Amino acid sequence: MPQSTQARAPLLPGIHSPQDLRRLTRADLPSLADEVRAYVLHSVSKTGGHLSSNLGTVELTVALHYVFNTPTDCLVWDVGHQTYPHKILTGRRERMSTLRQLGGLSGFPQRAESEFDTFGTAHSSTSISAALGMAMAAKIKGDDRYSVAVIGDGALTAGMAFEALNNAGVEDCKLLVILNDNEMSISPPVGALNRYLAQLMSGQFYAKAKSMGKSVLKGAPTLFELAKRIEEHAKGMVVPATLFEQFGFNYIGPIDGHDLDSLIPTLENIRHLSGPQFLHVVTKKGQGYDQAEADPVAYHGPGKFDPAVGLQKPATAPKTTFTQVFGQWLCDMAEHDERLVGITPAMREGSGLVEFEARFPKRYFDVGIAEQHAVTFAAGLATQGLKPVVAIYSTFLQRAYDQLIHDVAIQNLPVVFALDRAGLVGADGATHAGAYDIAFLRCIPNMAIACPADENECRQLLSTAFAQNQPVAVRYPRGSGAGVATSASLEGLPFGKGEMRRKGEGIAILAFGTLLQPALAAAESLNATVVNMRWAKPLDTELLIEVAKTHAALVTVEDGALMGGAGGAVLEALQAAQHMVPVLQLGLPDVFIEHGDPVKLMSMHGLDASGIEASIRARFKP
Repeated sequence: MPQSTQARAPLLPGIHSPQDLRRLTRADLPSLADEVRAYVLHSVSKTGGHLSSNLGTVELTVALHYVFNTPTDCLVWDVGHQTYPHKILTGRRERMSTLRQLGGLSGFPQRAESEFDTFGTAHSSTSISAALGMAMAAKIKGDDRYSVAVIGDGALTAGMAFEALNNAGVEDCKLLVILNDNEMSISPPVGALNRYLAQLMSGQFYAKAKSMGKSVLKGAPTLFELAKRIEEHAKGMVVPATLFEQFGFNYIGPIDGHDLDSLIPTLENIRHLSGPQFLHVVTKKGQGYDQAEADPVAYHGPGKFDPAVGLQKPATAPKTTFTQVFGQWLCDMAEHDERLVGITPAMREGSGLVEFEARFPKRYFDVGIAEQHAVTFAAGLATQGLKPVVAIYSTFLQRAYDQLIHDVAIQNLPVVFALDRAGLVGADGATHAGAYDIAFLRCIPNMAIACPADENECRQLLSTAFAQNQPVAVRYPRGSGAGVATSASLEGLPFGKGEMRRKGEGIAILAFGTLLQPALAAAESLNATVVNMRWAKPLDTELLIEVAKTHAALVTVEDGALMGGAGGAVLEALQAAQHMVPVLQLGLPDVFIEHGDPVKLMSMHGLDASGIEASIRARFKP
């Protein structure tokens, strides 16, 4: 922190709302930004969470709340993992120690949390649509207020953002779209648009003109300040016509997103302009913390750490995660079968494709934040005899549901969907929970759904899925499992077949996925039978009916939504076989489950060993 900032009384303790912020002088704002950045770093180091993106938006956040009359003026943050400075400045500073914890602050904007969170976000590329809706509502109601959408360059790779731009460009409303260009989303940026933005920023004519103007005017402070203000509106004369102007926006920029002396006058000028405005700001992820600047991917979502030291390798090797199991399988299968291609919608690191990209660059495709395109792109590859594997989070596959049905399933194309983050994901909360995949996939003809119980079974079922001539999803949770070592074999398991894991009496527990482990633990004290079902679709109906005929009651256990889930599939199969037996369904209830420690959340919803046992005893009194 600069010496001048250290010598003065801290400003941040006196900021309880943007109204307090707007009482400060312009000269105070750089010092406040330094304090906010230090507070973000301190907070995240204690709780874990998103860091790089938040360090990069400090000055922009300060400027927006200083210039605009929030929350009357609506501020919408795309994705929302860069809103920690926003939370700190809007009355939630003292609750930052509860971030992403059960009962604490969300890691994303949440309407129920604060009036300053005008729209809940967490999935990418929704901000322009929402802000346009707010701006048009203001126009219809006759309200004199602005709506502002802050969207990253990575998020502009999604079609939804362009649909909104196309709509907004013909509307006469008070809408400002701010492109926060940090040259990075989560993974490195990809695609033609990102190349275009890079060329725009690096144009020699623009750079030389800007440099010459500053050198000439530097000796005249008044003229220099005037030129800086004019510069934001004159850049269109220096750079090529932009894509955004073709959409009907008044394009302004690019400007330094860490320079408050550029940001604030520009935003103040924009407030007096009519029609849709587009401001291009350039920021740096991890700004102000050297380690995060050097490696923004590693510091995108770190756990707890010492800021003075930075991230350290754990003393003991961590357990292998399901993501790592998938990444290794993908490389091994690609070595074995040259038809395999890997696809990710901008989640290379999160989905475990780093090694695959390095080893098989010609068969690796990061399509950007474009889930719909990813699925149909895979379908096109499959029509030509290739074997696409789409590595995608369960929550993000929801965004490509039409393509899943229309482009893959109807045509019965052999696409493998590796669904990471199935079930509850913990700190990211309801927006990222993979609670619905069994329910929304199970109703689609031609689609199969595998639910591996452990790491080795995950590898085996991926091989099984790859061998099929139809679409198959393999769902697995975030993090590690039971710790079962994986084999080097690429042999699969029988398609659509489960296995008996424990023989008991009276009650049979049918476990889907990693809940097999707590089911086995619960069965010990109940002397219950346990079946590892492995497949939510097709069900092993032969094994199911055999178990139903030899037990007094059945219990289904899954880490997905009960409504439409695997338990429902069991009931349907029993009814079709005209075999009636009492069934207790255990799974996730019909509510959105918020952020918190996943172990605690599973316990709260009765999906740990003791919860499963208690539910069975309460229902059947064995």
